[in-house]
Amino acid sequence: MKTRTQADERRLEALRGAVVQANRDIVTAGLVLLTWGNVSAIDRETGLVAIKPSGVAYDALEPSQLPLVSLETGEVVDGSLKPSSDTATHLAIYRAFHSAGAVVHTHSHAAVCFAQCHMPIPCLGTTHADHFLTDIPVTRSLKQAEITSKYELNTGLVIVETFREQSLDPAHTPGVLVDQHGPFAWGTDTAKAVENAIVLEACARMALDCRSLTGAAPDPADRTLVEKHFFRKHGPKAYYGQTSS
Repeated sequence: MKTRTQADERRLEALRGAVVQANRDIVTAGLVLLTWGNVSAIDRETGLVAIKPSGVAYDALEPSQLPLVSLETGEVVDGSLKPSSDTATHLAIYRAFHSAGAVVHTHSHAAVCFAQCHMPIPCLGTTHADHFLTDIPVTRSLKQAEITSKYELNTGLVIVETFREQSLDPAHTPGVLVDQHGPFAWGTDTAKAVENAIVLEACARMALDCRSLTGAAPDPADRTLVEKHFFRKHGPKAYYGQTSS
């Protein structure tokens, strides 16, 4: 690995700080119980990922504690603490989804309910469509051999497989449910990844409540309406919010 420059060190220091804050933010947002979640972020210039250390309480995290992991090899190149047990999953997402700058994994309640029932989160209205262009997909179940060997890596690979087989753009659908496990969300940076994780859980809760109101699966949202809401906030012709003149 090439020698890191002072500019690299400044970016990595800022990255570690952002990852610490994001890990605290998912607790504040109610997405996490105990230590059931982790956030990472990547510096693409150095190919290093900062990620929560395994089993460390969120309020005890300090930026200097965060391991830096090589995207290429998965090896810890800086830091004395073990990285999250889900590190290989995060790395697989970064390797395949080049628009991802940060990844959030939680076991948030409603999203896990869908994952445990092997169901995607359906797009039922504009709240969902403001952030996700499609249903939030659920992966296939991992095979026995995928569980017993390289489980975390295979979890990431089945996420990538799901997006490839369903022809989904990870920039337009920045989240997924791993079957019988839970949600992963991502974004261009830690703030956006946390936002997408929050929205994913909110959409799961709304979908559960809609199903309880109707007693059956509600009809999907009108496709024209979905695309209108998504693209007015995202893409080259977006016009939602303030724009610089």
